[in-house]
Amino acid sequence: MLLFQLPLMVFLSQAQEPVCRVNSHMEQPELYRDGDLIIGGIFSFRTGQDGYIDTFRRMPEVRPCMDFNFREFQFAQTMIFAVEEINKNPDILPGLSLGYRIYNNCGSMDILRSSLALVSGNLSSTINEKCKSQTAHAIIGHSGSTPTIAIARTVGQFHIPVISHFATCACLSNRKHFPSFFRTIPSDYYQSRALAQLVKHFGWTWVGAISNENDYGLNGIAMFIMAAHEEGVCIEYSAAFEITSPHHKILQIVDIIKQSTSNVIMAFMSHREVKILVEELHKQNITGLQWIGSDAWISDNSLKESLGHMSLIGSIGFSVPRVTIPNLGLFLENVNPSQFPHSLFLKDFWESVFNCSLRPIEGLRSCDGSENLKHVKNAFTDVSDLRFTNNVYKAVYALGHALHNLLSCNRSNLFFSNSECKDHSQIQPWEVLHFLQNVNFTTPQKENVFFSNNGDSPAKYELINLQKFSEGTTKVVTVGYYDASLPKDRQLTLNGVQIVWKGGSRTVPVSVCSESCPPGTRRAVQKGRPACCYDCIQCAPGEVSNTTDSLNCLKCPVQYWSNTRGDACIPKEIEFLSYKDIMGILLAFFCLVGVLFTILTILIFYYNRNTPIVRANNSGLSFLLLFSLTLCFLSSLTFIGQPTDWSCMLRHTAFGITFVLCISCVLGKTIVVLMAFRATLPSSNVMKWFGPLQQRLSVLAFTFIQVLICALWLTISPPFPYTNMNYYQEKILLECNLGSAVGFWAVLGYIGFLASLCFVLAFVARKLPDHFNEAKFITFSMLIFCAVWITFIPAYVSSPGKLTVAVEIFAILASSYSLLFCIFLPKCYVILLKPEMNTKKQVMGKIK
Repeated sequence: MLLFQLPLMVFLSQAQEPVCRVNSHMEQPELYRDGDLIIGGIFSFRTGQDGYIDTFRRMPEVRPCMDFNFREFQFAQTMIFAVEEINKNPDILPGLSLGYRIYNNCGSMDILRSSLALVSGNLSSTINEKCKSQTAHAIIGHSGSTPTIAIARTVGQFHIPVISHFATCACLSNRKHFPSFFRTIPSDYYQSRALAQLVKHFGWTWVGAISNENDYGLNGIAMFIMAAHEEGVCIEYSAAFEITSPHHKILQIVDIIKQSTSNVIMAFMSHREVKILVEELHKQNITGLQWIGSDAWISDNSLKESLGHMSLIGSIGFSVPRVTIPNLGLFLENVNPSQFPHSLFLKDFWESVFNCSLRPIEGLRSCDGSENLKHVKNAFTDVSDLRFTNNVYKAVYALGHALHNLLSCNRSNLFFSNSECKDHSQIQPWEVLHFLQNVNFTTPQKENVFFSNNGDSPAKYELINLQKFSEGTTKVVTVGYYDASLPKDRQLTLNGVQIVWKGGSRTVPVSVCSESCPPGTRRAVQKGRPACCYDCIQCAPGEVSNTTDSLNCLKCPVQYWSNTRGDACIPKEIEFLSYKDIMGILLAFFCLVGVLFTILTILIFYYNRNTPIVRANNSGLSFLLLFSLTLCFLSSLTFIGQPTDWSCMLRHTAFGITFVLCISCVLGKTIVVLMAFRATLPSSNVMKWFGPLQQRLSVLAFTFIQVLICALWLTISPPFPYTNMNYYQEKILLECNLGSAVGFWAVLGYIGFLASLCFVLAFVARKLPDHFNEAKFITFSMLIFCAVWITFIPAYVSSPGKLTVAVEIFAILASSYSLLFCIFLPKCYVILLKPEMNTKKQVMGKIK
């Protein structure tokens, strides 16, 4: 859209045109211009004598105005600038002109008067009969939420649109209460959530909250607190005050800040309250605070005027995006009292800026309006940071486009059912309201403007940071962006610009009630305190937390266990008796030693097989017994190592069969001793019934029974590898499940039966008169054997994991060694060390 530069002569000629002035009983506009269509504006060029606008909680009073507000005056001139641009634009409202009535207010009474003046239709001229009665088709303003609420309630009854450029209270989005309200600034609903995300982003979970004690502050801080709680942020304190509050209330808030432990303050207030609070904190030398600002003050240049404003360096907050409006700066420089000769404020403004008087007053330099604002540097002429000023500009254009669409004769977009175009003099407020709700256009600055169903604008912010510019001055730096239309995880982004924190620090400050709980711990809320105040509790064994500030510890999967730090699940230790364990190595060593001793005994007996002592002790059974003992020692090796299907089946069956073979041989030798004694009696030929063949058959018969038991066991329910995760929580036991417990105890029971029978028979034959009676040694070996296996049963049942296997191997080795040493060691002693005793005479001799 083409932009035009407005020369000074345009405004001078404007002053000569007939104007419509209100009757004397109505409020006089500060700035006005006639047009076919009228836009109203309400701004606060001055503030009341006691500060800001009333809260409408009591009967309003008329108060004198004071203190120039250059920013508000810039808003009003921007509205005029936009109107003039539209009037010169042939694409918007061709053939029609926009006019305006701009009112100044500094108190609640002024707001009501101004609002009623704009909607009363009593804007008829007292000097020009051509002027007709007109009402404003829409109103732009006010800058404050509380005054805007009053305006919107007043004119909403007439369905006249109200567009605010600065009122952010989310309460105004309620279409039921404010059916004609719109705004070109995002609602605090979005700002509060953006601020909560900002706090969470930097890890601040313990913050203080201070606000204005009006609709803007109370609603804004309430929504911030709610959004903060959703983000897991706790509020240590919340306080509110107004510029009109008594001094002792401000001191109370300062005392709260002094005693608090949070280092971050969320200030949801205007620049006026911020100035008062900062000055008091400066007086009491309270520093080191990280400020988070709402858009009402974070970018306000007037903060530089406050005492202690340098303590605000490092403040961070959101503001509407900064834009450039071409030619606005030149337009503002050309403002002159002659353009609006009836405006008292413009005259006062001129005299204040140039420190002169347009009326002859003694002691003051006189001026005539020929002065120029070109070289004046103040908040009015400064166009370097047009944020909220742009909202006024967009509001005017939104109304221009709405009126244009309303009066357009484009049949495809025709709103009315009749075929005639709408006459501008017959426009109804509800019609303007409808078209404003549906407006959608792009400004000359390429910014898309539209309104949601509740009259809100798209929520887009710049994240700004107050940084030190020079000694005693600050600058506003954009460090990020926020766009509420994006997914939540992408709404807040930083642009990489270095952020300056409190006191000029480059390090992000910390503000937490409790230090973060490291991985491996969980948070336990302290009783009676907010959720952000907690203790760190170590995760229980088997549970982990792998994130900071975890609320709960998670159980590890069944095959995993927590590490010592409790921050990760690691595979459980797998336990079985292996050849790498010291216990496994020792047991294997003693197994092999037993095999070695048995082989040495075999060799000794073999080389001395013809000697009397070997022949007298049934050499056939002795060699079979030594062979079975070798197998017994070797069978214990099957218990070492990771259990497999074959090893589980082999270890118990091999052990059971070899031991029965061994006990059968011992039993056969015992029977031979008894039979040999009986054979010495007169008329006894018992030995012919239990000769070598019968002895071997008896051994085979006893062994076959065990083989049959084992075969049935393996057929019906064989042993199998079993992963035991129940006995220990922190490790897995690899065991051999017995399959059928009956089969296992049948094998052991049969061994026990043969051992008991052998012990009884050997005990009976222990005192037979033979010099080398084996029954003595067999009795002792069986006594050891039975003692070992009797103690084995409770030890086996109560021992866990690899200890169970070790107990079983120990029992096998102990019983095997007892048989080897008790039966064969005395004979080896005689053969090797007492050869003189290895004679037939000595073997057959009687004990004297």
